Parts: sequence; C-alpha cells; structure tokens
Amino acid sequence: MKLCIIGSGYVGLVSGACFAEVGHNVICVDNDQRKVDMLQAGKIPIYEPGLEDLVHQNVAAKRLHFTTSTEAGVDGSDVIFIAVPTPPQPDGSVDLSYIEKVAREIAAVLKPNQYRVIVDKSTVPVKTGEKVADTIRRYNKAGADFDVVSNPEFLREGCAVADLMKPDRVVIGSNSERAIALMQKIYEPFMSPVLVTDINSAELIKHAANSFLALKISYINAVAQICEASGADVEKVADGIGMDRRIGRNFLNAGIGYGGSCFPKDIAAFIAISDQLGVPFNLLKEVQRINATQRDRMLAKIREALWVLRDKKIAVWGLTFKPDTDDVRSSVAVDLVCDLVAEGAIVTVYDPKGAEKAKEFKLVEGAVIVSSPLEAAADAEALVIATEWKEFAAVDLDQLRAKMHTPLIFDGRNLLDPVTVRSFGFTYTSVGRS
Repeated sequence: MKLCIIGSGYVGLVSGACFAEVGHNVICVDNDQRKVDMLQAGKIPIYEPGLEDLVHQNVAAKRLHFTTSTEAGVDGSDVIFIAVPTPPQPDGSVDLSYIEKVAREIAAVLKPNQYRVIVDKSTVPVKTGEKVADTIRRYNKAGADFDVVSNPEFLREGCAVADLMKPDRVVIGSNSERAIALMQKIYEPFMSPVLVTDINSAELIKHAANSFLALKISYINAVAQICEASGADVEKVADGIGMDRRIGRNFLNAGIGYGGSCFPKDIAAFIAISDQLGVPFNLLKEVQRINATQRDRMLAKIREALWVLRDKKIAVWGLTFKPDTDDVRSSVAVDLVCDLVAEGAIVTVYDPKGAEKAKEFKLVEGAVIVSSPLEAAADAEALVIATEWKEFAAVDLDQLRAKMHTPLIFDGRNLLDPVTVRSFGFTYTSVGRS
C-alpha cells in the first residue's frame, strides 16, 4: 500500500521503517529540512536498536522516502498517518497545535477525486479525532472524501522495532467500514490481533494503558517504602506478586521512579482529560505523588551517608530514562543529577547513549560528562546508579573499588546483587532491599 507519515520523530520514523519493511511504500514528511537531509543521507537522528539497518535497507529498496512536502505525501498515498509531537502544557493538558496545523495542511491539499484515510498515530486526548475531522472539513473547500481513524502506538523505546514488527495488539478506531478495511490491510503482514473500536474508545486506550503501567510502578515503589521500614525485600515481594497470572511481574520493579517522554506526559494528560470531563481521577494524582517521592527518598539516603553534599564528588551512572535508548526527556536520572549539582556536589556522569543529547539540550549543566563508568567513579565519594544499563551490571567491582575514594553505592534501579557488592567491600544502598 501507499502510506504517508507526517512527522519523522520517534514514532513516525520507526513506524515508517517497519511499514516499509513489510512491503508498503512509505513517504515520511517532516517540516525540518535538516532532518530530511540527514535521513536522505542515511543518518539516523535517534538511537533505537535495529532502526538504522531497517532505514538503510528500505531506502535502498526504494520503499522508504523522505520529503518536506505535505502535498507530495498526501497525493502519493492512500493513508496518511499523523505522528507529530503532542507536548504537555503547564497544567498537564496536551498541546494539540501541531495536530491542528497538520490537519489544516492536509485539508489544503486534499483533492475532490481522492479518498484518503487520515490516521491519528500520535497520543491524543479523547475526541481529538472528531476535532481533526471538523478541521479538515472546515479548511478543505473541495469537499474531499476522507475518514479519520485513531490508531494509537504502543512502542517501547529500546525495543520499538520489535514491538511494531510483532505487536501485542493493533487498535483501530473508526466507524467507517471502508477505512477499517484499509487499516486491516496495512497491518495484515504483522499477523497481530486487531481490536476494532469506535474512535473515542481507541483514543482512550493509550492513555488508560500507560496510566495503568505507571500505577504498577508507583504501587511497587509504595510497597518498597514499606519493605524498607519492615526489613522485607521488595524483589521477593514483587516476585511473589508477579507469579499471580492476573497481575504479572512486568512493571513491578522498584526504583527511583518512572520518567521518559510518555508516562509523565500521559498520566498528566489523563488527569487533565478526566478533570475536563468532570470525573476527577484522584488515583492517578497519587501515582504522580508516589513517583515524585522516590527520587527525594534516594537523595535523602545520599545526604544521610555523606552529611553535606557540597564539594563532595559524586559519580552518576545513567542519564537516559531507561536503557537501550538515547532519550533523556523527563528522565529521573537527569533530574537527580540536577538535584546533586544544585546542592553543590561535584558530579561526574556517564551514559552509553544519552550523553550527546544531554549536552545538546544543556540538561545537566554544572556536571562533568565523561566517557566511561570507571572514569566517572574516579575519586568519587559515592556512586549513584540511575539507569539500568547492562554494562553497569557487568562492571569489574575490584576495579571500581580501587577507583573510588569511598566505597559507597546507591543503586536507584536495584541493578546489582547486594550480597555480591558488599563482599567487595562496598557499603550498598538500594530501593526496598536491606
């Protein structure tokens, strides 16, 4: 099929590459000429395992194309996906100006003899599809024939290619049988369960799903606080809970809290949506509160051990919000570094993939970013593990002990084994484990 994806950010680029991989012809549209030039030259602006090879293969096969022209994308495609940013506003609600702008651009180039399906791929509040349809009708003077569909993405950074190539489910929200048939044809090669709903239900599914996963994280973090007070082990408690098939073990990992470009934004948006609908979602407000306290609790543990943080050299391993990505947006690790710098600590930081993005966006000014874990730990009076990269778990503890001034480790992700670490002479503090 001929597909257009407007927006070549994380969701748009991964979706475009994967759609091309199964045989569709994809035009990715982006208004950033510099990004389009990069992609046409084979340079990938984000790190995602497997994505670079996928893009190169499908560009070479002439199934994946990049342009700045919305008109070229709409004219040359049967289905147009909108995958532009939906950033949060100060009150937690979603800024839909990018969506509205793209809807107007599509409306301006839709022709009367073309049937097109317009797909909301971005994470949007319920009823956005209705607004997109109204906007296109308002700004298209030719009376073009189109339908709007909600098709939320469920990509996890770090394994997004696998998530799209072998999805748990595909959600298609529409009341048009014609549009549903086209969407089912697009996803047929992926051999995935397909859930067809009305458009409002599809839009709610994404916010409800992400909020539930965040709830699981905050739940186990609340349990971790009880474990610390009682001497229990949160890992064992989580294992026992997770063995119940109704619950499952995923997202029951205690730590310094969730972050990233999705969970904080989506929870805030769902709270705002619920408030606007007159049905306050107070449970999610508590999820937010618990998440915020986890970083504060770790900082309190560091202060208790070091007393005064000013002029203390502290190493931090990790800047990205999770491993296997270079995404440092709304990262708890970044926030923790900033907290330490604000208290006057001398902070050295290492991250395998996130350092350049952190420098580019000036997120950890006042900290020194170095090129290896052991370089960060040199002469440090404490080490904080803020992101659970595999290479941190594989570090040579003898070498680490020799590098550090004081053998103190604060493991914000419960990455290391307490017994093993302590056997090398470290004082080790984690989350919910004694």
